[in-house]
Amino acid sequence: MSSWKTPEIGERPVVVLGAGVLGRRIACSWVAGGYNTIIRDPSTEQSKAAIHFIDNNVAEFAKILGVTAAKPAKYSAVEDLGAAVANAWFVVEAVPEKLDLKIAIFKDLALKAPRDCILGSNSSSYKSSMMLDQVDDESKGRVLNVHYTMPAATRTVELMTSTYTHEAIFPFLVEHHKRVGLLPAVARKESTGFIFNRLWAAIKRETVKIIAQGVSDPEEIDTLWAEMFGHEKPGPCAMMDSVGLDTVAFIEDNYIQERHLDGTDTVDFLRKNYIQQGKLGAKSGKGGLYPPGYTTKIQRQGETKPDNLAAPTIYLLDLGFGEGIHTDFIHAGRVIVASADGSYSRTLLDHLEMPDGIDISLSRGRIFWTQMGIPSKNNGSVQSANLDGSDIREIIPRGQVHTPKQLAIDHMNEKIYFCDREGMRVHRANFDGSEHEIVIQTGDLNIQQQMEDETRWCVGVCVDATRGKFYWSQKGPSKSGKGRIFRANIDIGPGESVLTRSDIELLFEHLPEPIDLEIDADDNMLYWTDRGEYPQGNSLNRALVGPPGPKNAEILSRHLHEAIGLRIDHVNKHIYYTDLGGSVYRSDLNGTNKKTLCNVGATFTGIALAHVG
Repeated sequence: MSSWKTPEIGERPVVVLGAGVLGRRIACSWVAGGYNTIIRDPSTEQSKAAIHFIDNNVAEFAKILGVTAAKPAKYSAVEDLGAAVANAWFVVEAVPEKLDLKIAIFKDLALKAPRDCILGSNSSSYKSSMMLDQVDDESKGRVLNVHYTMPAATRTVELMTSTYTHEAIFPFLVEHHKRVGLLPAVARKESTGFIFNRLWAAIKRETVKIIAQGVSDPEEIDTLWAEMFGHEKPGPCAMMDSVGLDTVAFIEDNYIQERHLDGTDTVDFLRKNYIQQGKLGAKSGKGGLYPPGYTTKIQRQGETKPDNLAAPTIYLLDLGFGEGIHTDFIHAGRVIVASADGSYSRTLLDHLEMPDGIDISLSRGRIFWTQMGIPSKNNGSVQSANLDGSDIREIIPRGQVHTPKQLAIDHMNEKIYFCDREGMRVHRANFDGSEHEIVIQTGDLNIQQQMEDETRWCVGVCVDATRGKFYWSQKGPSKSGKGRIFRANIDIGPGESVLTRSDIELLFEHLPEPIDLEIDADDNMLYWTDRGEYPQGNSLNRALVGPPGPKNAEILSRHLHEAIGLRIDHVNKHIYYTDLGGSVYRSDLNGTNKKTLCNVGATFTGIALAHVG
């Protein structure tokens, strides 16, 4: 085996293979430390989400890691492995824990990466020596395990030899990880689980046994843990839910096989009672050791930032009326990106013309929003931009929609739906604005009497693509008790038109003033905000909409300040909603555990969620 020459770094990048939860955090740490970084993932959606994660979190990572880069690092995502690693000085593999996949990747890396490039595996389940079957002898000396423990909240990274690794690589990598603000440790020899993970494996193993044997429950275990070791970090049960119980079981399988352990009260228990039922933890939408949403926390002053691995990123529309003195209030709107735990927020787009509805397509990497323009004029529009706020496009031009309100994406069919208040219509179009069509028309905007009839005004919209339905609200005059909610088929019947369609159903009437809508397709439950008078108005509501038919509505939350925006977090089973008073709220789907995430000098309208963490 030949000697290894220390690579000259310069502008050469760190490359992270895998844009998932951990991969994007590894990449963000290196970017925060000032190192050019490339992410490679075959999934375009994952790659775009990872880049957006770095956009939103790099400043926070730099703060937590305590680093100040001399100059901003460049970062990008590519699909082709060869292009990604062509000039790399360090590659970290963070792909799924499948040994055959890792063996194939290291074969490709040995062939495609520069001969001085260090090749690391983030695996804590497999020793890197197990990945070298198809790697040439010279390249074996550049391979090692480099295991990160969810930066930046946890700064530890462990380095471990493949038994072939050149000794000079370890002090070199230790020094550069320290520059990033991470805390590197070197295992003296190959060991399944490295250093800390061997300790952590024992804690996980005994914790699951305590639950399996009925000695205690997750909440009590974590409460005792917090009392003993502090409240800054989650307890072992919450941590296992954050990582994923399927991952916990997979890692334990390796210990069972290597040490001939009994898995009855560990992996067998987890698979039978949780994993086989889809209860994988925070990421599954079905919960795990805890119910859905339990591990999504709100950061409080003086507390360490929680992991919140399954929490969504929040996108808020602010009309711009709430703070400062605006001489041009029509163009004071903005898009704000914020974390669900309240740890950061930033303005992504500004100078918007009365924005009202917003939604996100991660698969296309685009944000869509409506702009009401001047409500008395027929000059509304629908806009789109990349997730980083670049490439703004007007996809529905001014004049083709009067006063666009809530916007909702049909992800299954890649369509946007949006309501048109004074236009008395519900619109539908492709993501680029093509095939723009009217699917509901309640009046003629050229007839003044009809346009002034607020019972015809369409405001909120949502889509249930699995059942082929969409819903919309007609709010009625302010606080009048004349609001209604309707439903129709996505496809207009043969021989019918928008003016003659016979499939329109009136679901609810005599509502104070219904605004935005959301549908939980799993439970066939419709949610809506209402800005009407107390006691029924200024509220969050829901009702079962079938089968066999709609049920009586129930009020989930009251005392809002002109309620408007609404979105469901289907992973954590939460509802997020906004009001014109500048508040953002979150509650469980039944309205319990209501929390105010922020109350600032803003005028919030629409809200959207995206899981890019």
